[in-house]
Amino acid sequence: MSAIQRLLGQTALYGLSSMLGRAINFLLVPFYTSLLAPSAYGIVTDIYAYVAFMAIVFIYGMETTYFRFASKDGMDETSVFNHIVSQLILTTGILVLLLILLIDPISQWMQYASRPDYIYLMVAILATDTLLAIPFARWRKQNKALPFASVKLGSIFVNVGLNIILIAYLPKLIVLYPNNTLLQWVSTWYQPSEAVYYIFLSNLVSNLIQVPFLWSSFRSYRWTWEARLVSPMWNYSWPILIIGSAGMVNEMLDRVILKYLLPVNFYTGYSTMEALGIYGACYKLSMFMTLTVQSFRFAAEPFFFSRASDKNAPALFAKVMHLFTFICIILLVVLSIHIDTIKHFLRNETYWQGLSVVPILLLANLFLGMYYQLSVWYKLSDQTLWGAKISIIGAVITIVGNIIAIPSMGYVGAAAVTAVCYGSMVVLSYNIGQKHYPIPYNVRWLFLSILGSVVLVTLFWYARSVDSPYTMVGGYILSVLWLGYLAISLRSLIRIS
Repeated sequence: MSAIQRLLGQTALYGLSSMLGRAINFLLVPFYTSLLAPSAYGIVTDIYAYVAFMAIVFIYGMETTYFRFASKDGMDETSVFNHIVSQLILTTGILVLLLILLIDPISQWMQYASRPDYIYLMVAILATDTLLAIPFARWRKQNKALPFASVKLGSIFVNVGLNIILIAYLPKLIVLYPNNTLLQWVSTWYQPSEAVYYIFLSNLVSNLIQVPFLWSSFRSYRWTWEARLVSPMWNYSWPILIIGSAGMVNEMLDRVILKYLLPVNFYTGYSTMEALGIYGACYKLSMFMTLTVQSFRFAAEPFFFSRASDKNAPALFAKVMHLFTFICIILLVVLSIHIDTIKHFLRNETYWQGLSVVPILLLANLFLGMYYQLSVWYKLSDQTLWGAKISIIGAVITIVGNIIAIPSMGYVGAAAVTAVCYGSMVVLSYNIGQKHYPIPYNVRWLFLSILGSVVLVTLFWYARSVDSPYTMVGGYILSVLWLGYLAISLRSLIRIS
């Protein structure tokens, strides 16, 4: 079996948990959009954007640090695991304590002064996510993709089940069976109007459900702290913290600052929080690309480290990039031309006005996936500071771009800035990386494949606005021909044997 086939196999297993999990979670989108007003969904979008930001600070690159140090010759994996978990226990405790002590000013700054309970739940979710991250990374290092997928999927089922029960069924059951003793007790603490609170509570419970399954890793854990290992680990991880923080600015800043930068009544009849809810719901429609990128990243990171010493590694990494890009192009084209089918997942037509951001976000996530593939050069050459510099440049583009684009273009401007940011980072990482760790990418094929796909999608959206069946059919035919051409041309760049 070839190396690429093994990578694809691992991607499929990690993708199974991600794909099924995201598909199951995706079913929550019509669920939420049918039951929650855009303003309520805007709160969910907003809080989870903050969670994503803070998660980078809580984990501060220790996942990648674990892979790097556990893969080094002469390193004892158990010792590396114990060191990193010990550091995370200490830093997580400090961060949780600080956030709790500062809960009032934080709640006011986030505009949730009347709901500090949202912030408490956010902190608990962050803490549990952090302490579970390295045991899951250990499973990835040990190629335990099936247990990884099973536990992740189980957690997702719990989360979805609790959402459905707490938000949809309990209110009906309490009304239908007022004399039921159990339901009478439930009604003493249950509030049907607290759907947003129960969404966060369900997430926390689903995190805690994973602990027993990972207990074997925790049971073997021993507090370990040796300066000879802690110091180089921190030296390796702090640039990754900067990379992650800057990367999260690029990924989430638009949803955090949209409510601050969007002019009042920019969208007639909708508040800024409702606009954020619409943008957040439409953002979910790009989840198929996000899912592919994440699945590939889960499998590729340990794969790249394990192949670092192979003399044929650069050629192999180039093949991986070409294959990955082709898969993402298929998603970009197919999802964009079927937008009028996909939009029905947003059950409330109010959300449909934001559909124009979907193709832009699909392209942005394609660029992000390419950047993850390109980042192999600075991780393998221990030059993570370069990754920090590139990510900071991307963050500057995101910040300045959003400040300029959101007041004039709304959430379409926010989506466009995301695509420009990731595209710029791809160009920067390629040009710098080729000087330090040359990889023989076929740049011409990559560029023309993406450009042609963007042109095709643009033409299709023009045909959609014209609403002519002939132009729509022509778009479908062109899409099939284009993807077929790319598949044929890809065969000369990559052979899976």
